[in-house]
Amino acid sequence: MVEDNQIEAKESPFAMRKGEIKVFDGKDGYVSMNQIINKINIGHITDIHFAILDIVNEFEFITSRQLCQLLDYKGIEYKSQDKLNNKLDQLVNSKILTRYYFSSEEGKGIYKVYCLEKMGKYLLTSREKECKWQQTDNMKPMGMIKKRLAGNQILIAYLRKVKAFDSYTVKPTMNAKTLGKVFKPTGGSVKLTKAGKSINFIFEVVRREEDWEKKLADKMKLYQDFYKNFVPGDSGFSMLPQLILVCEDDKNMAEVFKEIVTNKLEIPELNLYYTTDLKQNEETLVDTLTGFVLDETTNKYKSEKLKLKLLE
Repeated sequence: MVEDNQIEAKESPFAMRKGEIKVFDGKDGYVSMNQIINKINIGHITDIHFAILDIVNEFEFITSRQLCQLLDYKGIEYKSQDKLNNKLDQLVNSKILTRYYFSSEEGKGIYKVYCLEKMGKYLLTSREKECKWQQTDNMKPMGMIKKRLAGNQILIAYLRKVKAFDSYTVKPTMNAKTLGKVFKPTGGSVKLTKAGKSINFIFEVVRREEDWEKKLADKMKLYQDFYKNFVPGDSGFSMLPQLILVCEDDKNMAEVFKEIVTNKLEIPELNLYYTTDLKQNEETLVDTLTGFVLDETTNKYKSEKLKLKLLE
């Protein structure tokens, strides 16, 4: 598997592209539960397949590379990415998983996206694993899927590269009390602990999807409500979590900041941090976060790279 710092991409693989469509790359036809049980009995479906299912269930949408990194983190042996891809093929052919790829005017995407099928849910529930998957989940639009994939990438980067990493939550639940709405950060959250003190980072992924400005404004109003009314213990946080906006690239970061300032979507209780997809490929995350500050000499905002020792 190619290491993060060897990736030479100039554009995030999880960015939105013009004319892009989601293409089904799964298995058509019918597979019975008896056929699946037989494959388990003869050893064609083993514990490693169930470990893959657990991870796909946890993250909802995932790439094979992300699966490799999470299996490494969990200490589960899969031998090589080629061997893992063979196991993924077996699960797809058995209609336990399904997969998609994205195709645009620029050509076919460089990765495939895996998610559960109905048979996968049956297998998980038979092992008393909680699985909230519904068939309509696989019909989610590209913007939502790419937000999840970008969120996966940032959670994986923190668990692999930050010594203070404690734990992650893929879909944390937060409460906007005044608006009376429960919502979830699209990129998940991580808990960092150092010298007995902990802080949570929550990640909101922004993509240049249709009406992205309105979607951003709607989400930021929920965050404003949450932070304004926060008391220790809300949504499981003992202290105010740090919100980080994950953008497609530096230009998108400036676009997002402009939308927030123009529409008065700032959060008085904290300074917003920003980052981009490709920054997660760096060897260390120490200086991957950006803030925007007002330059008093020009009376204009400028970006400022932050250096956080906590992310060593």
